Amino acid sequence: MAAHQFILNGQTVSVEAPEDLPLLWVLRDVLGVTGPKYGCGVGVCGACTSHLDGEAFRPCLQLVGGVAGREVMTIEGLGGEGLHPVQQAWIAEDVAQCGFCQPGQIMAAVVLLRKNPQPSDADIDAAMSENVCRCGTYVRIRAAIKRAALLLRSGAGAREG
Repeated sequence: MAAHQFILNGQTVSVEAPEDLPLLWVLRDVLGVTGPKYGCGVGVCGACTSHLDGEAFRPCLQLVGGVAGREVMTIEGLGGEGLHPVQQAWIAEDVAQCGFCQPGQIMAAVVLLRKNPQPSDADIDAAMSENVCRCGTYVRIRAAIKRAALLLRSGAGAREG
């Protein structure tokens, strides 16, 4: 066991955990942050997608020993005081069906829009291809990303996260 300190959703946290424990378990079981979901444990479904230093990553693959001093953001920290424009668009487009994959989908979409503020359908499909929605809400996901892009470009909504 070792102490691991990192920034989680804007707050410095310190946890005692084995160096080789996947960050997903630290987030969920030690810190009680349940937005990132356990889907596959091998990085292929995207249900746990979060941000590490502003980039999308899979906490199920990242060991806690590798995040010392770094910034981790989960869906819980995304909107700050309000909803992020992507979250607003998700609600407006009624994307969620079962909702299990949605935190990971949203976190991936935020990074996409930060890098490409006007994505085409092909851009969206490529960027989101590694996030699986077992309910098949891909058409609504694409519509929500387009709506969020408009919100972000117009300056409407909450901060960009």
